[in-house]
Amino acid sequence: MFFVFGPSGQMYRGGPENLSQITAVRRVERPQALHTRTLDPDQDAAPTPAPPARAHAPVVNLRLQNAVAAYVQTGQGPHKRREPLTLVRDVMSHGALSVPPAMRVNDAWQTLAEHHVAQAPVVDELGRVIGLLLRADMAPLDLLPEPGAVKEAIELARRPVSEVMFSPVPAVAADTALRRVAGVLLDTGLPGLPVTDEAGVLAGFISRTDILRAVAADPPLDLWSGPVPQA
Repeated sequence: MFFVFGPSGQMYRGGPENLSQITAVRRVERPQALHTRTLDPDQDAAPTPAPPARAHAPVVNLRLQNAVAAYVQTGQGPHKRREPLTLVRDVMSHGALSVPPAMRVNDAWQTLAEHHVAQAPVVDELGRVIGLLLRADMAPLDLLPEPGAVKEAIELARRPVSEVMFSPVPAVAADTALRRVAGVLLDTGLPGLPVTDEAGVLAGFISRTDILRAVAADPPLDLWSGPVPQA
């Protein structure tokens, strides 16, 4: 189940196929990396140095390694059956960082940097999601390279989060299928979605990183087997 929340409350409840019809839910344009100065086409490119010779990897006794692993596993006892990851709750981050709408942009930037995250849900005094704060919106690239833009940058830093947050913002229920979330992230360009209940109270956050980590983790991520989920 997906929702759309804004400062006025819930605006949508339903499947992902109709999210694009909510005109307020815009697509995020992800910032592009700064381009470095390219070589003059009339200049010859510097020759690429040859890669260093690769050192030979040490010989590993696989039979001995497997025997040691089997011995360790025996000492640990039987393992619980590993279940596939299929729902948001299986990979979401619990206790997600959030910020209030009245916080200054400069303070919010510092908070996100200290927690090593690039986004945070914006919640009201009741813990309900009303927006999503993106670091890219706090430091537009067009302000950074120009020396004369210092005044504009200072004014941006003094604004409240409510003036720069992404809102309304899609949210998702914890029992939603992961592949539905992946589709919404591709459609909107968002780096992740707040996980909420039907009232919009924040329960966690699911990001692209969470899904990628699940793909590489064990137990396996099971996106495609079984019946097509309805939510």
